[in-house]
Amino acid sequence: MPEKSTRNGTKTAREWLEVLAPYREPSLARSVIEILATCIPLAVLWALAWISLSISYWLTLLFCVPAAAFLVRLFLIQHDCGHGTLFRRKVVNDWVGRVIGVMTLTPYDVWRRSHAIHHASSGHLDKRGTGDIDTLTVSEFHALSPWRRLRYRIYRSPLVLFGIGPAFLFIIQNRLPFGFMGERFYWLSAMMTNLGIAFFVIAMIWLVGTEPFLLVHLPIVMLASSIGVWLFYVQHQFDDTSWDAEPGWNVHEAALAGSSYYVLPQPLRWLTADIGIHHVHHLYSRIPFYRLRQVLRDHPELQHMKRITVAQSLDCVRLKLWDENARRLIPFREATASR
Repeated sequence: MPEKSTRNGTKTAREWLEVLAPYREPSLARSVIEILATCIPLAVLWALAWISLSISYWLTLLFCVPAAAFLVRLFLIQHDCGHGTLFRRKVVNDWVGRVIGVMTLTPYDVWRRSHAIHHASSGHLDKRGTGDIDTLTVSEFHALSPWRRLRYRIYRSPLVLFGIGPAFLFIIQNRLPFGFMGERFYWLSAMMTNLGIAFFVIAMIWLVGTEPFLLVHLPIVMLASSIGVWLFYVQHQFDDTSWDAEPGWNVHEAALAGSSYYVLPQPLRWLTADIGIHHVHHLYSRIPFYRLRQVLRDHPELQHMKRITVAQSLDCVRLKLWDENARRLIPFREATASR
C-alpha cells in the first residue's frame, strides 16, 4: 500500500529511511569504548556488592541496583550486535554478541532471530506472538472462555509482566530455543550459551562461594530482567501505538508509528543506550545506539513523534487490549464497559 505522511511530520517513513541512512556507519573506537565503559563498572559494582556482604546486605543490594542497570546496558549492546551495528564485520558483531549472551543469560542467535521477526512484523495483527508481548484485541478477548480471559488478565498484570515473567524468561525459558525447537543451529546457540553460563557460575562460586554468589548475582539478574522488560513494554505498549492487519499494515509506517520516543533523563539515557529513541531505531535498526541522539539533534521534528515521558509511561501499565475501532490500546474496564 502507499505510505502516508507521518502524523507529526511531512515525510513518509520511507523518506525518513533516506534521511537516516548516513548515520548507520559504526566507529570501531567508539564501539570498543562503549563496551569497556559498560563491562568495567559492572565488574567493579559486582565486586563492591560482594565485599559489602560482610558489612550489610542492604548495602549489597544498594550496589546491586546500579550493577543491574549496567547489565541492562550490556544487553542493549548485545542487541546492537544482533542488528549488525557495532562493527562493520558481521562475524565480529556475532561473536561479541555471543560472549555477552553468557552474561545476559540470552542465547544470542536464538534471540537475534526472534528479534528480527519482531522488527519485521511489529504492529501486524496477523503476525503476533514472536519476540513481543502478547496483546489481544477487544473482540478476541471477549471471544475467550472465562478461564482463558482470567489467564490473560493474570499474564498482563504488573506482577507477572514485570516481576515473575522477566525472571522466568531470562533464568529458565532462555535455556531452550523456544520457537525454533526444530532447528539444530538454534539448539547449538542455546546449549553453548548454557555451557558458558555454567563455566561462569562455577568459576564465580570457586572464587567467592555459593551463597555469596547467589546473594549478589540473583538480585542483579532479576532486577535487570525486570528493567529490560519494562523498557521493551513502553516502547510499543502506549496509548496511540499502531496495529494493523493486511492490507493496511506497512512495515516502515508501523515502525515509526508503533514505537515510542521514551524521554528519559540523564544518566538513564546513557545507561539504557538510548533505546528510548525507539521510533528511530525501529525505522532504521542499522544505526548504532551512540548515533541515535545525534539523529534527534539534526532532525528535531523526530523529537515530537510518539513522545512519552517517564510519568506518562507509568500510565501505560493499565493498557491491556487493542481497540480496533478506536485504534488505540485500552484498559480492561473500557473493554468491559463497551460490551
